[in-house]
Amino acid sequence: MSNGDRRGFPRAGRASADNTRRINGGAGPRYGEAEETTGAESICGRNTVLEALRAGLTLDKVYISKDEDSPALARIAAMAREAGAVVVRADKRKLEWISGTSAYQGVAASIPATEYASIEDILGAARERGEQPLVIVCDEVSDPHNLGAIIRTAEAAGAHGVIIPKRRSAGLTAVVAKTSAGAVFHLPTARVANITAALKELKAAGLWIYGAAPDGDKTLWETDLTGPAAIVVGSEGRGLGRLVAENCDFSVKIPMTGRISSLNASVSAAVLIYEASRQRGFV
Repeated sequence: MSNGDRRGFPRAGRASADNTRRINGGAGPRYGEAEETTGAESICGRNTVLEALRAGLTLDKVYISKDEDSPALARIAAMAREAGAVVVRADKRKLEWISGTSAYQGVAASIPATEYASIEDILGAARERGEQPLVIVCDEVSDPHNLGAIIRTAEAAGAHGVIIPKRRSAGLTAVVAKTSAGAVFHLPTARVANITAALKELKAAGLWIYGAAPDGDKTLWETDLTGPAAIVVGSEGRGLGRLVAENCDFSVKIPMTGRISSLNASVSAAVLIYEASRQRGFV
């Protein structure tokens, strides 16, 4: 497979404490999506969340009471969205679980275990190492254990960064950090509003996009992954989204000879990442 004129990677991409607590596994019952915040930093209260947003603190998710409508909460929600946080409407039980108190004043927020990077940070890491970029893109991987495992493998195999979407995806929570064995603190992870737009940005930077799909055009072993590349792994269950798949340059499949027709998302990612690493001589 020829990587054309992108192989040379000619250019980079576009140029208050009283209401803060540490949630731990025994702090309350496991409750739906809130499970991924277990062990993560959480803040609550209108003034606390508002000041965090004004100060530019990175918030992973902001939970707004679904039982209460007020100009103050609407303002917080608008500011959170503008800052790039995911805004979720939550009931009383969930807000109490997240904040650890009944005095949450209609709002709580989770803070990521580590800061997010940018796509340029990831490409910059490749340049600093004098290597062709190897970027892992996760299309709505919602299980924090899967995301943590992917980040762990990517870091161990020498990839330069991971990209995840803001919506319908696990974030860099403490569960992800633990599952990654601390790799989240060493590997840049960017969180973007739109994966399709991120793929276009990577293409403009000279990368080829390889989408993992069970019905891919070529097998992994027939695919040249030595040039500047982004490997895209789909969500658990449905795989790559339609627009994401359409924006991949190549569709790659992992050969399967058993009766099971698919692999876990993190396992598929590991196979792809290590083959790319092997071809590049990283391992």
